[in-house]
Amino acid sequence: MSWIVLSVAGLLEIAFAFGMKWSAGFSRPWPSVYAAITGLGSIWLLTTSLRSLPVGTAYAVWTGIGAAGTAIVGMIFLGESASVARVVCIALILSGVVGLRITAGAIA
Repeated sequence: MSWIVLSVAGLLEIAFAFGMKWSAGFSRPWPSVYAAITGLGSIWLLTTSLRSLPVGTAYAVWTGIGAAGTAIVGMIFLGESASVARVVCIALILSGVVGLRITAGAIA
């Protein structure tokens, strides 16, 4: 269950990043509220997952999901560069996340 909570926290981290972009430096009220809610929700779920997951593993997975997911969504929806080098680097991040999950032991 902790891995599911951590995964949702990572997805909220992606939503938070785009909320910050959408809020234009927190100058637009509703997008700013969206960014604050998704950011706080992400941190709360990360904290919840830390009850049974090692902090180093959980934090690395959370940031990996957020970083890779934000880059992928940026490429798809914001027209950011999808060069081969960027895609390979994102694949490396995701393989690290998967590797951390596989080597973490039993499902918590």
